[in-house]
Amino acid sequence: MISLAPPVDSWLYPVGSGIYCEPGDFYIDPGRVVDRAVITHGHSDHARAGHRAVLATSETIEIMKVRYGEDCAGVFQPLAIGETIDINGVRVRLVPAGHILGSAQVVIEWAGRRAVISGDYKRASDPTCAPFELVTCDVFVTEATFALPVFRHEKARHEADKLLSSLRAEPDRTHLIGAYNLGKCQRMIRVVRDAGYDKPIYLHGAVVALTELYQKLGVDLGELLPVAGTDPKSMRGGIVMCPPSALGDRWSRRFGDPVNAFASGWMRVRGRARQLGVELPLVVSDHVDWPELIQTVIETEAQEIWVTHGREDALVHYLGTLGRKARALALVGYGEEAE
Repeated sequence: MISLAPPVDSWLYPVGSGIYCEPGDFYIDPGRVVDRAVITHGHSDHARAGHRAVLATSETIEIMKVRYGEDCAGVFQPLAIGETIDINGVRVRLVPAGHILGSAQVVIEWAGRRAVISGDYKRASDPTCAPFELVTCDVFVTEATFALPVFRHEKARHEADKLLSSLRAEPDRTHLIGAYNLGKCQRMIRVVRDAGYDKPIYLHGAVVALTELYQKLGVDLGELLPVAGTDPKSMRGGIVMCPPSALGDRWSRRFGDPVNAFASGWMRVRGRARQLGVELPLVVSDHVDWPELIQTVIETEAQEIWVTHGREDALVHYLGTLGRKARALALVGYGEEAE
């Protein structure tokens, strides 16, 4: 029997800087201020201030308030993971994306069709957020941050063990861990704790607020101390979490001869690590790598794959060789802040 349901792209489509659901009259992760926005997670290329109304997980809402202020949206509407609501006849629910705390995929059902906008996601284990949940669908919108075969991320525990080995080998040097301040920083702290590190971990001022929020929301990160006001000599042989940009600026000079480490999926590219002066590259990413991306696309059983922010053309081409219908959305302003 031929389905009479309208194609998904007749009612869900890109509009410059976001994805618009026409029958529901809302946008997913819009890059400009809109009346109604559904936000997948708290990174600034997805969550922006100024929307009249925001629907998101409670954790994402709290992250937005810390980053942009309590009044960064007209109205916040928290939606629990797995709960379904009706918006103008469109069924909407959020399921875990496994990217950072509070991150969610947006599942939209209308006129007998289902679309899943995954936002940013990963399938690797992460003790600081809920694991990715696979949802079968007609259309799957996927990121393409690491959509090249060269990108195969290490297990985070393996990289934590590498860090602890370096600490034992260099007991007189402070280890500065460059990690993005939302998600990656807190994950690295927790993974290092799980690997057996029980000493205080020191925090650059730029990572304090969000790390404290993680703790407030129930993520146990152990004893944390601010770098500010602490004698640099007392931090020798210890771990300092900081933004990647701090590794090469004047702030880092207080530590004498530190070991510069950087936790990122981009550390798979040795040339990039050398270019940034990274002595200890840690290949830890909060995005899917190439095998996980292809696995996910196949398991969704989606008839169409829409690709955004990243190696869009490369992924679309490869999916075509697999007989999959794929298209690049070319959304404006998307891209991980500092993976």
